[in-house]
Amino acid sequence: MTVESLTSAPRFRCWTPPGVYRPQTDTGLLGRALRLERITSRTEVLDLGTGSGALAVEAARLGAQVTAVDISWRALAAAWCNALLNGQTVRVRHGDLASAVPGRRFDLVVTNPPYVPAPPADGPPRGPARAWDAGPDGRLLIDRICAAAPTVLRPAGRLLMVHSHLSGVEESLARLRAAGLHAEIVDRTRLPFGRILCSRLGWLRRRGLVSDGADHTTEELVVIRAEHI
Repeated sequence: MTVESLTSAPRFRCWTPPGVYRPQTDTGLLGRALRLERITSRTEVLDLGTGSGALAVEAARLGAQVTAVDISWRALAAAWCNALLNGQTVRVRHGDLASAVPGRRFDLVVTNPPYVPAPPADGPPRGPARAWDAGPDGRLLIDRICAAAPTVLRPAGRLLMVHSHLSGVEESLARLRAAGLHAEIVDRTRLPFGRILCSRLGWLRRRGLVSDGADHTTEELVVIRAEHI
């Protein structure tokens, strides 16, 4: 499922105000993996870092009971409005990742966290950049999600997370496995660098994250699936 199929299904409407991440290829890739999961009316889904709420709405359309979390109030407003526009019910919770749902466990956690490596800056990312910038190694939130996954998943729960090869896919797999989960790549795609990565090409090459040559200006996105062993 491409991002177009995620956002152009019958009667699907998606509003993304300024400052909120607009559904893109990574959203569609994660949505495709989501549709392959076993979801019933009793499935409780947590969407960590919901952004526009596109994935939360998709999970609700599949029949799940959905809770969407984001640290951005504007993103939560977009997620709530998009659920309403599409005739779905999504609970929205403001907070920093799993701290927004203390003590709760879920059957399925989906997350499209910020994963773009960014030059060092004073303090955490601000404004719209919070949706994609993730520190010099791209793992500002990914490591926290890997550590938190076992605490928010039920015994038979599953995690679906998408991120770039630039932010250490093998590191994520290793961290999830060290936390006692079975983790594997279940989908992947490759696409040309977008505007942000192109603007950082020199820095990425100096960091050793991108090799020289025009043929090295593509990014591989993967979906990692993890579950309790």
